[in-house]
Parts: sequence; structure tokens; C-alpha cells
Amino acid sequence: MCFELDSEPPIPAISGAAVSHDDVVLEAADGNRFAAFLATPEEPVATGVVILPDVRGLYRFYEELALRFAERGFAAIALDYFGRTAGVAKRDADFEYREHVDATTPGSVQADVAAAVSRLRELGSTSIVTVGFCFGGRLSWLAAAGGHGLAGAVGFYGGSGDREGWVGPVSRAAEMTAPILALQAGDDPNIPPEMNAAFDAALTAAGLEHEIVTYDGAPHSFFDRKQEQYQDASDDAWARTLAFIERYS
Repeated sequence: MCFELDSEPPIPAISGAAVSHDDVVLEAADGNRFAAFLATPEEPVATGVVILPDVRGLYRFYEELALRFAERGFAAIALDYFGRTAGVAKRDADFEYREHVDATTPGSVQADVAAAVSRLRELGSTSIVTVGFCFGGRLSWLAAAGGHGLAGAVGFYGGSGDREGWVGPVSRAAEMTAPILALQAGDDPNIPPEMNAAFDAALTAAGLEHEIVTYDGAPHSFFDRKQEQYQDASDDAWARTLAFIERYS
């Protein structure tokens, strides 16, 4: 997994922001019921964010991240991947997530993304961006090829190649219909420069607006308040994410 359970996003909370939040259960088109965390500003907003977590699924880090988005004026919903195999209850630190990750499929994940997008549209969001991390980073980019009508897709340290039977973002670049932002760790042995270069080339060949940013020396999961030595990279990545959402909303 990318973060420890007590990690928090390296983003300051905005004191006094009028934000509502709630644990919700969504239902996908195939009948799957899955947990999500919804955070919304007090005033109706036209822009929504679907947050795609790392391999552990929904936990505190991503709930806090949804709140940080809402404090800045976006409706945000962080979803869980494992409703089909683990139910909708909260989980403790002993949750064995790997078997549940292995049970996900491209179709099941995108069905859940569609349900999250639909909830945001019900709340008035007309422009929706996905933001994902690690496993969720590649899923965010794949969502741009998922027929969701996204305004954009952001991924932090996501792998873009084919992997474990899944066709990756590089192979599906020609199917993507939304601009792409990739925020990659320079010191990440599982995502080498060659992979990022291949993604860049595929997106360029597809004629898709995109930006791939690599933070030299930053490790996988650098976007973590505990890793203060990478705060500059985190600050820049957060600023780029907000600017991307504003640009394509």
C-alpha cells in the first residue's frame, strides 16, 4: 500500500470552511454496493472530483483528501474497490487487501467509477475529474477511456503499462477522451523513466492534451504528510492538480 493508516494528505486544512461530509453506500449498474466518502461545500458547485485510492481501498487518507478538495470548492467522493468481496463496513489495520485487489477487474472498477460520477452529477456537478494514487493512478487514467464523459484524469505514481492481465493506459491511450496529468516519482523502481516516456509517446500519438511531471529523487507515495523531506514535491503536485482541475472544468 502507499500510505500508513494514520497518514494524512500533505495539504493544510482551511479553517472555517463550510463543508459537509458523510459515509455513503453507492450501487453500481451490476448491483454491487460499495462504500464511499462524500465531501461537499455548502454552496452548490459545478466541478466534482472522484478519488481513486491505492491498493488498500478506502481509508482515512482518502477521506481527508476529499475534505481538502471540498474546502477548496469542489464536491469530492472517494470510493472503495472491494464491495463485491469485502462488503461496505469500515476495516481495521489487519485488512488483507491483496486478495481483494486480485479479485477486481477493469469492468468492475469502471462500473463503480460510473456510479460515483453519477452521484456527483446528481449533486449538480457538470464537470468531473478523477484523481488517483498508485493502483488508483492507473485506474484514473483508464477512466478517461471508460466512457464517463470526464473533464480530465490525474494520476499520482501510477503504472501505465500492461500488467497482470490488465491492458494499461499506454495501450489504451487512443481510446482516452479527456486530458491527462501524470505526477510521477523519480525514485520509483516500479515505474521507470522508460514507462513514463512510453506513456508520453502514446498520448502524443493519440493527440491528447497531457502533461507528465517527474519529481527527481522522490519515492513512490511521496505525497504524504509524514514525508516532510518531499514537501516541495507535494506542494507542487497539489498546485498542479488544482490548476488542472480549474483549467479543464
